[in-house]
Amino acid sequence: MLRDNLLRTEEKIQAACERAGRNRDEVTLVSVSKTKPIKMLREAYDLGVRIFGENKVQEIREKYELLPKDIEWHMIGHLQTNKVKYIVDKVKLIHSVDSLKLAETIEKEAEKHGCTADILLEVNVAEENSKFGLKTAEVIPFAEKIAQFSHINLRGLMTIAPFVENPEKNRTIFADLHKLYVDIKEKNIDNGNVSILSMGMTNDYEVAIEEGATMVRIGTGIFGARDYSV
Repeated sequence: MLRDNLLRTEEKIQAACERAGRNRDEVTLVSVSKTKPIKMLREAYDLGVRIFGENKVQEIREKYELLPKDIEWHMIGHLQTNKVKYIVDKVKLIHSVDSLKLAETIEKEAEKHGCTADILLEVNVAEENSKFGLKTAEVIPFAEKIAQFSHINLRGLMTIAPFVENPEKNRTIFADLHKLYVDIKEKNIDNGNVSILSMGMTNDYEVAIEEGATMVRIGTGIFGARDYSV
């Protein structure tokens, strides 16, 4: 199943890139492995997967210890400030920075661990009440505010678009975030190296790629439906 799913996903990414006139190497695939057992991650690893996305700090900590060290772990879920210390030196990228308090905590813990944390700002483009994230208008002022932090490297933006049956309904959301991404790149924030636009999941990643995503987060499309009982 995993091999077929990965091949199918790769074909769809390639096709979306071609439709958008983009090169395939412009898009990074994050395989979202939250709630999935170690055995399944090992199988994916053996098939060449090296970038895994997790929602929970505890899962990252457990899987980090049991799986090969050349894996890139991405924290894609909401991150509580009291848990930053457990993963700041283990993850390649934190996708979900959405408050000054969290940014300050990451800065402090990264300094303690002698590392620099690569982060994305989470943007709630659709302004859904049920979702975390900065409002679009808050992003550039926020980025300028954290520019003084020397142990944070701002790499770009992330959004979780609404779940819709028809992915075309999210096209304007992706297009709006891409415009903001271009704007923030032009600002040349002091501690920034903005090159990542993380948007698009299993149900809408092809549209996201067409609208400029440089990173897509795919779970169900690769690993199958999630088991929330674990």
